[in-house]
Amino acid sequence: MTSKSGMELVESIEDGLGSIQRAFDTYQNEFFIARPPEFFALELCGEAGELANLEKKRWRGQTISDQDTADEAADVLISLMNFANARGINLTQAVVDKLARIPHSKS
Repeated sequence: MTSKSGMELVESIEDGLGSIQRAFDTYQNEFFIARPPEFFALELCGEAGELANLEKKRWRGQTISDQDTADEAADVLISLMNFANARGINLTQAVVDKLARIPHSKS
């Protein structure tokens, strides 16, 4: 990734994501029972489905509160963090590596 904005993104990820992921792991271990990665993968799918359902309703013209959407987006992030921690995935490295492989175009 050679663009200035791309390098800034990578630096931001490297500066903050690891500490956020570790804090989620500490919080999960302190307040909730241990669960296997499969549980969190299913939870992540369910939460992403709930977020998608809200967007589908919004697309069809229903009024959906921004707070409900924000709550579901937060649930997706929390579930992703829990899954990554349960599976031993270093999200910082995984995201940086993935960004390096994504083709960049405005098409």
